[in-house]
Amino acid sequence: MITFFNDSHQAHAPEFEFFRGERVACFETPARAEYVKARLTERGHRLQSAQVDSRAVLGTVHAPRYLAFLEHAWADWLALATGNERCQPFPSIWPVRSLRSDIEPLNFIARLGLYSMDNGSPLSAGTWQAAKAGADAAASAAALVAAGQGGVRAAFCCSRPPGHHAGADFMGGYCFLNNAAVAAQSMRDAGAGRVAILDVDYHHGNGTQSIFYGRADVLCVSLHGDPLTEYPFFLGHADETGQGEGEGFNMNLPLPAGCAASRWFEALERACQRIDHYRADALVVSLGLDTFAEDPISKFALQSGDFSRLGQRLGALGLPTVFVLEGGYAAAALGTNAVNVIEGFEEA
Repeated sequence: MITFFNDSHQAHAPEFEFFRGERVACFETPARAEYVKARLTERGHRLQSAQVDSRAVLGTVHAPRYLAFLEHAWADWLALATGNERCQPFPSIWPVRSLRSDIEPLNFIARLGLYSMDNGSPLSAGTWQAAKAGADAAASAAALVAAGQGGVRAAFCCSRPPGHHAGADFMGGYCFLNNAAVAAQSMRDAGAGRVAILDVDYHHGNGTQSIFYGRADVLCVSLHGDPLTEYPFFLGHADETGQGEGEGFNMNLPLPAGCAASRWFEALERACQRIDHYRADALVVSLGLDTFAEDPISKFALQSGDFSRLGQRLGALGLPTVFVLEGGYAAAALGTNAVNVIEGFEEA
């Protein structure tokens, strides 16, 4: 399978994050993508760089003022005070409920809070460069699959930072630009009448759901840790089924922490049946691999061999497919698990 590798991903390399109130080394690191790249190369998969500029599709997926903020955030941070190049900015105020979010403050930290859902997405000097290159990779993978030239049926976007927690106008959960949404919208723009997004990350893809929640041309299906106890907490419940024209085109399958592989695959089967019923023309998979039993911040029990089974089931859907790498923080095992999905898909 052709893989679009984000060569600029290493530009996003914050030093630390806050986890449960403590300052800790980042879980989402450049090593994640490098482990995947190494295993892909070892197994003979072809890697190439992005060929499509995603800026046009980004403007339909994300709000213009959010994109402008994100692109210039680091320069604005440096202009704020001498020595800021040695510091990481974090939000300290958020416009919840009765506070206004329609007026953009002049204060940088206030704007950072306006465009953040949490304080778990630290910025660094190369964040925009890495995130934009990741979106370019997603758009390139979608263009290749949509064209179908040379019998190409699927492509993998090996990129970081991940994207599925990023909404139209906010970052969060290590995510800045929503690569799955970019891929889905790109396939729609290329002529796919109906696109399905399947999110198999341990954490619910709240950003993806919110972007497409009112639309019937993109079906969003997610199986994930129950938001009653698991991040992102405030979205991902089973009663969220879409609104307006999108009513019935969002499906959440929340599962309890500690869920065994057998139960997880039962939920996957329900998800695949829903995609079949939708009669999708193309599929985007938010390939989170933090369902792995040894993941340090997640609580499912899949083993490496289970990811081959996942790939086989997705391959059986028979759809043009774009895989987009999302979470997975047992970095050394990430490459094996990703390649197992891809090769399982190809076997099918």
